[in-house]
Amino acid sequence: MPETFLGLPDNAVWIIILFAYAAIASLLPVWMLLQPRDYINGLQLFVGLILLYAAIFIATPNIVAPAINTALPIGTPSMVPLLFVTIACGAISGFHGLVATGTTSKQIDKEEDVRFVGYFGAMGEGMLALGAILAATAGFATLGDWQAVYQKFGDGSIGAFIDGGATILNAGVGIDMVLSQTMLTVMAALFAGTTMDTGVRLQRYIFQEFGEIYKLPVLNKSVVATLLAVGSCLLLAFGAGGIDGAGGMIIWPLFGTTNQLMAALTLMIVTVILLRKGRPVWYTLGPLSFLLVMTVFALLIQLKTFFNDGNWLLIIMDVIILIATILVTFESLSVLRKEWSIHRGKSNL
Repeated sequence: MPETFLGLPDNAVWIIILFAYAAIASLLPVWMLLQPRDYINGLQLFVGLILLYAAIFIATPNIVAPAINTALPIGTPSMVPLLFVTIACGAISGFHGLVATGTTSKQIDKEEDVRFVGYFGAMGEGMLALGAILAATAGFATLGDWQAVYQKFGDGSIGAFIDGGATILNAGVGIDMVLSQTMLTVMAALFAGTTMDTGVRLQRYIFQEFGEIYKLPVLNKSVVATLLAVGSCLLLAFGAGGIDGAGGMIIWPLFGTTNQLMAALTLMIVTVILLRKGRPVWYTLGPLSFLLVMTVFALLIQLKTFFNDGNWLLIIMDVIILIATILVTFESLSVLRKEWSIHRGKSNL
C-alpha cells in the first residue's frame, strides 16, 4: 500500500508542498530567493555537464542507437511533425520567451548584457540537449539494451537519460553508478524546480496584466494573482488527474505544440521590432513560418489521435490551442503586413 498523509498519496502531498513553495517564491522579490537559488542551481548544472562531457571524451562510448530507427514500436507517430514539436528547449522554446521578459530582464545590470546572457544560455541549453542525446543513445552496451528501454513509444524518458548518463560517468571518470544516477536525478530535479517557481511567477504576472488591461483592480494584488495562478495549477493537477494529482501528465502530450506556438509568437514580436528598426527579418520570419506550419500540423494529428482515444479533455484543449494558433497566425500576418507597408513607405521617401 502506498504511503498516505491526511488521506492523500505521497506524490499528491509533494505536489501541494511544491506549489506552496512556488507561491511563496513568486511573491518574494527576484533577488531574495529566485536569483540566488538559480545561481546555485546553475553551478550544480555546470559541474554535472562538465563531468558528463569529460566522461564522454574519456570513455568515447559507441552510439548503439540507429541513426534512423526502422524498428518502430506500435503507435509511434510520424517523424514529421513530431520531431519539431518535441525538441523544445534544445532548439527553440516559447517558454524562454516568457522567462526572458518576465524574470531575466529583471536580473541584468544593463541592456548590453542581454547578448551575453542570451547566447551563453542558448549554448548551455544546446550542450545539455546534446549531452542528453548522447546519454540516451550511447549509454547502452548493445542495440538490444537500447531497444529494451524504448520498447514502445513514450518509453525511455528521463530514466534513459539518468541510467545512460550514469553508465557513461561510471565508465569515463569512475564515479559510482548510484552516485552518478543521483547526480543526474538532481540535475533533472533542478530544471523542474526552476521551471515550476518561474512559471508560477510568470502566471502571476499574466493575471496582474489581465487586471490592468480589463480594469479589474483585484487582480493587480500580488497575493490574489498568486492564489489564482497556484489554484488553477492545482485544479488542473487534481481535477484532471484525480487524487494522485497526475493532471499535468495527462495534458503533457500538448506541451510541445503549445511551447512552439509561444516560440512563434516570440519570433513574431522580434520580427516586428526588426522591421521597425529597418533591419533584415528573413532569419526570424523563416523560423516563424516553419513553426506555425508544424504547430498546426501537429495539433491536427493529435486531435485525430485524441478523438480515436475518446479523450475529451485533450480534444477540448487541442481545439482551444488550435484556435489560438490560427488567431496568432492571422495576427502575425496582419501586423507584419502593416509594418512592412510602413517600412516600404519610409524607404520610398
